[in-house]
Amino acid sequence: MAVGWPAVLQDGPVRLRPLRRRDQDTWMELRSRNAGWLEPWDATSPEPPPAVRPTFGAFVRTLSAQARSGVTLPFAVDFEDRLVGQLTVASIAYGSLRSASIGYWVSEHVAGRGITPTAVALATDHCFGVLGLHRVEINIRPENRPSLRVVEKLGFRDEGLRERYLHIQGRWCDHRTFALTTEEVPEGLLARWRAIRGASAG
Repeated sequence: MAVGWPAVLQDGPVRLRPLRRRDQDTWMELRSRNAGWLEPWDATSPEPPPAVRPTFGAFVRTLSAQARSGVTLPFAVDFEDRLVGQLTVASIAYGSLRSASIGYWVSEHVAGRGITPTAVALATDHCFGVLGLHRVEINIRPENRPSLRVVEKLGFRDEGLRERYLHIQGRWCDHRTFALTTEEVPEGLLARWRAIRGASAG
């Protein structure tokens, strides 16, 4: 089994756990209900679509195989014990790079409750503390204000624009790259996020 997987990470009502095939009905309903909220940011393939779309079970099996090989961590995001989104740690690399990227989505009906920053903080601390990585990055479309707010709240460093970085909805789109290294959060990102939330609440 890969280092740090399977894993369950939790802070208060926010929990990250492995995505399972039994999540199919809720996951599909969330994606359908949030199509207008999520599809403008969803990565696509420049290749022609397959004649038969893969099933949810095949999707989960592929992610689980990648998790076992140590290159991806596919987390379901639960809030108050209900599935509300997904967070994936991808492109995990060791050697002299020791880096990974994080992508995420949550349902619009729970946006703005601090769920995504908490989930990203949990995953980042897992990458640094358990996987032994040195750097975590998040790539975001410049127009995606809700996602930009997540990295702003957590204090990710803006590394600049990557032109035509990912294929999104039929075209190559620019993204901004935000990153953190272990030296920037010696106390852990979750501890930083708790301090930020506490200060704003005060």
